[in-house]
Amino acid sequence: MIISQLPVLQVILPLAAAPLCVILHHRILAWALTLLVSLISLCFSYMLLNQVLIEDTITYAMGGWVAPWGIEYYIDKLTAYMLLIVNGITVLVLLGAREIVESDIASDRIYLFYTAFLLNLTGLLGVITTGDAFNLFVFIEIASLSSYAMISLGRDKRSLYAAFKYLIFGTVGASFILISVGLLYVVTGTLNIADLSQQLTNTENTPTITTAFVFFIIGIGIKAAIFPLHLWLPDAYTYSPSIVSTFLAGTTTKVFIYVLIRFIYSLYGYEFSFFTESFHYLLMLSASGAILYGSYLAIKQDSLKRILAYSSIAQIGYMVLGIALITELGLMASLVHILNHAFIKVGLFLAVTAIIYSYNTDSIEKLAGIAKTSPFIFALFIISGLSLIGAPLTSGFISKWYLIKASLEADYWIFVSIIVISSVMAIIYIGRIIETAYFKPSAKQTATLDLDKKRPYLLFLSLVVISFINIYFGIETSLNVDMASQIANELINK
Repeated sequence: MIISQLPVLQVILPLAAAPLCVILHHRILAWALTLLVSLISLCFSYMLLNQVLIEDTITYAMGGWVAPWGIEYYIDKLTAYMLLIVNGITVLVLLGAREIVESDIASDRIYLFYTAFLLNLTGLLGVITTGDAFNLFVFIEIASLSSYAMISLGRDKRSLYAAFKYLIFGTVGASFILISVGLLYVVTGTLNIADLSQQLTNTENTPTITTAFVFFIIGIGIKAAIFPLHLWLPDAYTYSPSIVSTFLAGTTTKVFIYVLIRFIYSLYGYEFSFFTESFHYLLMLSASGAILYGSYLAIKQDSLKRILAYSSIAQIGYMVLGIALITELGLMASLVHILNHAFIKVGLFLAVTAIIYSYNTDSIEKLAGIAKTSPFIFALFIISGLSLIGAPLTSGFISKWYLIKASLEADYWIFVSIIVISSVMAIIYIGRIIETAYFKPSAKQTATLDLDKKRPYLLFLSLVVISFINIYFGIETSLNVDMASQIANELINK
């Protein structure tokens, strides 16, 4: 019985828990409640994945109103895959969040932070599970508004600037999405995504449909920080409280890449998206620009968080590249990288979070020689860093390997070159951090370990788990690669 209710419980559970954080009005209880909810949500997503592997798809009609008249929640392999990623990342981030949040956010605002966090989780899970186009917009706004709140709660005054910048870009993106949904409703008279797809299949292409498609791509492009619509991301990642940066890097952009995939393959159909509009050429150009531009600017930064922010732009480019190749292998590579990069980037951000917490700085120049005082943190940083580079026996290698295979299969040698060049660039900016921490002598301006702060042992535990995952998925690929392959096959041949 509970299986049939799981699609809506994924959304209702964190939504119901959010006001409880306000009622509790206690920072530790709010953290414990948020962690408990995320653990339950992770169990739900695992149960959904197992059920989908048996039944193929699960649908839930809200209030008993059957689609297309009512709001439908739709779970297939792709949905379950994304739910597991988002919930898994959420648990690992929250596990090590308590001490960090107490350091970054004023104590009388911490319960509000966890309230916003749960609302953000509600929005992201809703975006993934909903089968209604307008409901998708609503959940996007819930996720976005709560993100602005989480960013602005930081002690750093620059977090307000970052939140406002994100708000402006996010509002523009949401407006484009809403206009797109409105235009589709005008043409089809329905908001159910499955019904929309059927209606568009039976409807001759018109300027209104094309306009809706363009508006949607621009809106989602802003939300997913797809180059050159990424301008909000560097400041949002840099000036946010460290836990917020970590969570956003591991979940938000991946969810919107998921939305892009869902709409291309499940709504419009890839024949319309890629062939009628020659959309794949635009995506290829965007992906190439993101990979090279993001990697280049990452090299030039001194702030650890800013390096990872620009690196994220490049990694989003990898995901977009896989989609743009219009092949089953390319789409599979993109899906694999969504999972792998989520854990890679969370591992790197958590390591940087531990550094900032312990040394009160993320400036590379001030971290000369500190690996001697924090060898454990830097060892875990190196594992995630090697995975980002794409070193063999790490998950990042698997992502790049399949992207290279997909590029060769599609006869795009230029993308192989771009992937190799960006990997060399990653060696430069990750290597620079490692060199400074291990081999540069300490100077007067070198940061010192803050002995007054208690050690964030739960954060260390999260880092260990993530490091294990980054190595495990680099050796044993049957779980993520096989699942991604099944999903890609179903989407391409749908």
